[in-house]
Amino acid sequence: QFEVLKKKLAAEGLFDEDRKQALPDLPERIGVITSPSGAAIRDVLTVLRRRFPSIPVVVYPAAVQGDAAPGGLRAALAKANARAECDVLILGRGGGSLEDLWAFNEEVVARAIAACPIPVISAVGHEVDFTIADFVADVRAPTPSGAAELVVPDRQDWLRAVNSFATRIARLGLRAVENRGQTLDWLTRRLLQTSPQQTLLRQHERLNDMQRRLRLAMRQDV
Repeated sequence: QFEVLKKKLAAEGLFDEDRKQALPDLPERIGVITSPSGAAIRDVLTVLRRRFPSIPVVVYPAAVQGDAAPGGLRAALAKANARAECDVLILGRGGGSLEDLWAFNEEVVARAIAACPIPVISAVGHEVDFTIADFVADVRAPTPSGAAELVVPDRQDWLRAVNSFATRIARLGLRAVENRGQTLDWLTRRLLQTSPQQTLLRQHERLNDMQRRLRLAMRQDV
């Protein structure tokens, strides 16, 4: 059943890389579709608080196993789309048996993910577990914690980058001010040299010099 559905959806192009959406560099709000009482939500929130606690998280509760799970997951995706309050979604649950994870192999869930205009990260089970949702989603994460690592940058890395940019900007600003100061000094000297007052002073000095030379010449002739 898994292989039949996988081939069917692949033939329709639902797994094609060119239809997958890129994740935002820094999401404004993150949506998590999972059981509100499961281990997955605790793992995701713990990692997000550690890496970038200022980004708000919206939880869309859904059953993640059992007969009601496929419909519940599809409804949660529809709610996230309708509310349009998040710019990335994490869809998943913690580990379990093949039967426990089967809701993520259902066609209704796969098509809901494919139709979602918001980028979806599939984070189902452990690293060795693969579901149809993983192939349809825009990004597959090996675990829910891994999805949280993917969806936000590390705050410390960002702070270091911001501090580096701030230092570079300050240096460029100081250099620009120094260059402007040098230009102003040069223009000031140039203005003083070409001002009428300086021209008169130079002419007066030249006239005095000519008078001294003329007197000296007259005395020598006498």
